[in-house]
Amino acid sequence: MTDASGLRGKSVALIGAGNMGLALLEGWAAQDLLGAVSIVEPQPSQRLQELCAAQGYALNGAAAPCDAVVLAVKPQALDAGAAAAAPFVAGGAVVVSILAGKRIADLAARLPTQAVVRAMPNTPAAIGRGVTGAFASAATSAAQRGLSDALLSAVGGVEWVDDEALIDVVTAVSGSGPAYVFYFAECLAAAGAEAGLPAALAARLARATVEGAGELMRRQPETGPDELRRRVTSPGGTTAAALEVLEAPDGLAALMRRAVAAAKRRAGELSG
Repeated sequence: MTDASGLRGKSVALIGAGNMGLALLEGWAAQDLLGAVSIVEPQPSQRLQELCAAQGYALNGAAAPCDAVVLAVKPQALDAGAAAAAPFVAGGAVVVSILAGKRIADLAARLPTQAVVRAMPNTPAAIGRGVTGAFASAATSAAQRGLSDALLSAVGGVEWVDDEALIDVVTAVSGSGPAYVFYFAECLAAAGAEAGLPAALAARLARATVEGAGELMRRQPETGPDELRRRVTSPGGTTAAALEVLEAPDGLAALMRRAVAAAKRRAGELSG
């Protein structure tokens, strides 16, 4: 994770404070290094209002040029979000966009800057365990990239890519990925109930299994998931029997390829 001291004394505007915007804001508040924070959110939640009051952040106040502007509105609200961001960008701020599908060109065409970072965090950012893929425009300076990295690192790891097209793939893998994991837990629980377990017990077992497996991967970063899978699979045993189904040509790998391709395709459709 990037050294958070890169945030010290910097001024930041957050445009849009829904779930992801609020997660970022809470990450910045925990580090308590920013010089000034301004938020534009037409429908502020109670949590947002309380956080702004506690931290002295400006909510829906007058705009002034900032060092960085984080654009966290929905992709369909880009025009309105860009209009709200423009006064904060006026001094040459770097714009960090977390809008799925919106290209650097889409953003630069609507804002008075070419220094744009396109980023895609995911929902575990809400507990500081997110991961974000990011790409910086050619006009983004090294200092601006560093500031962007520090802002995004407040909620988890940041992985930079050198081709903007890869952000759509990041969106399809890690941006949407938590939903795939949740759905897996849902399906595992349903299968357990269909096989005879009480539904509530099946749900608890599935949830705890996904939580524990994820934590095991986290604690053994040097061990790939393929090796962890092999360690729990005895030849001819119950796990091997199940994996024969999952590893079939039309099994889980094929489904994941189709799912990621569909999400990537949809990200492309959101551009413009």
